[in-house]
Amino acid sequence: MSQMLSNQQMSELCLELSSLLHAGVGYQDAASLLHPRDPAARRVLKELELSDGVDLATAMESTQSFPPYACGLVRVGQEAGRTEEVLQALSTYYNKQYVRSRQIRSALAYPCMLLLLMLAVVAVLLIRVLPAFDEVYASLGGGMTGVAGSLLSFGRLLGRAAPALCAGLAMIAVGTFAAAVCPSVRKRAMGCWQAAFGDRGVSRKMNTAKLAQALSLSMEAGMPLDEAMGKAAELVSDVPAVRDRCLACAERLRSDERVSEALAASGVLPETACELLSLGQQSGGADRAMAEIASRLSFEADDALDSLVGKIEPSMILLSSLLVGMILLSVMLPLMDVMSAIC
Repeated sequence: MSQMLSNQQMSELCLELSSLLHAGVGYQDAASLLHPRDPAARRVLKELELSDGVDLATAMESTQSFPPYACGLVRVGQEAGRTEEVLQALSTYYNKQYVRSRQIRSALAYPCMLLLLMLAVVAVLLIRVLPAFDEVYASLGGGMTGVAGSLLSFGRLLGRAAPALCAGLAMIAVGTFAAAVCPSVRKRAMGCWQAAFGDRGVSRKMNTAKLAQALSLSMEAGMPLDEAMGKAAELVSDVPAVRDRCLACAERLRSDERVSEALAASGVLPETACELLSLGQQSGGADRAMAEIASRLSFEADDALDSLVGKIEPSMILLSSLLVGMILLSVMLPLMDVMSAIC
């Protein structure tokens, strides 16, 4: 299986294709004129079979290197006669994804290293240092009690569980490495994660924004809303919960249920967005209403993700600070007990 293009590679390719199409260059000529610096992107362009009769979306799917969401959205754009605009939107979308991933990595790198270091120091103190204090205290005819005694007991338990913990950490490390180097393992892991957690919190907001964008393009192409909903379901097939909501909504719409009620009951869009779309349909401007909804939901999803990223670093630093306090307690309390016993 071909390796999937990264967010940065997708952003650059979509932007370059969009620019060439804007200049009036056809698909076949556009692919031959592009010369990206990235080797993976060059390989994918060579695999694009843009011969006569083959559209861009089909060629993208044939390489197995483009995300399904991008291929599906390009197909919708072709049907709407807005391929250039779709490519521009995809370039912006994947550039945002690339910037977000860098923000998350930079926000997590230092706190995670500090946290791992603190955990290692705490483990050494609990397993090695506290028993030494206990031996000194025992030689003086006493024993550790209170917080120090509890920490000592926890350290002994941790020492007995150390082999199992090391084995677990080794399995996690091997799994992470396999996911990093093997696309099939990574795809399976992402599928499991999407099935379990891919439609909660910020992920749900992002999925809703994706749906709204796909619905907007489909409706501008003149598709009925139920058909557009089925098309959107194909774009989010990697998240079963979202796909099922779209299919349920499409069935409700086919049964002549009111738009606002069908969308709200199936949970495809927020209630306010459902009402806005219903008003747009009544006034004959459903496509414009859907475009406005897509813009608002995209802004809300970006804002929610930025807020989450902003909370990660302070939370990790707070946790590290608590561990530092634990270290001080684990060392100072036994030392104070020993000093008082000597005195």
